[in-house]
Formats: sequence, structure tokens, C-alpha cells
Amino acid sequence: MKILETNTKPSLAIAGTLLFLSGSITFMGIITGEVFYPSGYTTSVNDISDLGGTRPPNSIIHQPSAIIFNVTMMLTGIMIIIAAWFVQKYFRKWIASLPLGLFGFGLLGVGIFPGNVSFYHGLFSMITFISGGVAAITSFKITSPPYRYLGICFGVVALVFLFFANYFIPTLGSGGTERWVAYPIALWVTGFGGYLLGMRTATLHS
Repeated sequence: MKILETNTKPSLAIAGTLLFLSGSITFMGIITGEVFYPSGYTTSVNDISDLGGTRPPNSIIHQPSAIIFNVTMMLTGIMIIIAAWFVQKYFRKWIASLPLGLFGFGLLGVGIFPGNVSFYHGLFSMITFISGGVAAITSFKITSPPYRYLGICFGVVALVFLFFANYFIPTLGSGGTERWVAYPIALWVTGFGGYLLGMRTATLHS
């Protein structure tokens, strides 16, 4: 993997920090939203986005869970979009940075259009899940083993559970199946941030 000129090195620190924080904030935001959600919410039955608002026609919005979830999605979406720009600046590989940017764009849309805004929420959710899985896979262009193979595996897992959801829902439930799509991507983006920060340290000492 080619290392670019010294003046691009700060891009690694910025991208790595933003991605690591975005993954961490995603997990903690979802957990916190679940804590404040009224009893009856389960990871098997309920979709993650139910925290922001359930689907029509009888949409239910519980506060403060909704504001926690929606702000979390918008914040992490913006962070990932910015990180994608710095990833492109350093590596100059659109095949890796473009899906990452679309992933952030999808998350931003999920936060702006909660579950009660069914059409747009569904659209942005699909953008999020598909581009997130693809971004994990295409990161092999800018990463080295063993993380290269971990990214591919996590991306494949997410896309398999997304496109073959009907086979898993009877066992895991709708919410459980969705989490097998979302959480591998969130774990990957957190790890990818750590990987870039490690690269930053390595290049400083090279």
C-alpha cells in the first residue's frame, strides 16, 4: 500500500478519530435510547429505528429516546461524511471513500427522517445498510491483512442478513435480524477508525 506525502498525514488522524468516535457514539446512543424507552421494547421484536419513531399508521414517539437516537444518527452521519473526505484526500481511492461517504449520508437521513416518516426513512435506511456493507468490503483497497479480511467478512455478514432477512426473521425476529445488519457495520467503522489511527502512528515513526 502506497503511503503518500507527509503533508497528508493529518488526514489520517482526523479520519481515524472521526470514524472511531462515530462507531462508539452509535453504540452508546442506541444503548442510551433503549434505556429510556418504556418497557416492552425488545431487541428481537423492535427495529433499532423504533427508538426514533415507530412506523405508520399508528406511529409512537417516546422522548427522550427519540431525540437521543435521531441526534446520534445525524451526528455520526456528519462525522462519517467528513471522515470520508479525509480518507479520499489521503488514499485517493474513490472505490473506498465513496461508499463510506454514502454510508454517512444515509445515517444523516435516518436521523432527519425517523421511522414515522416511513418512505424517506426506509430509503435512507437502505442507503445506510447497503453502502455500509459495501464500504466495509471495499476498504480492502486501502487496508492491509488481517484487517483487510475482517472488513470483507463484516461487510459480507451485513449484506447477507440484509438481502436474506426473510430467512433469519423467524429465528431472530425483525429487530434481531436488523441488528445483524447494523452492528457488524458499526463494529467495522469503529475498527477502521482505530486502524487509520494506527497507520498515523506508524507513518510518524517511519
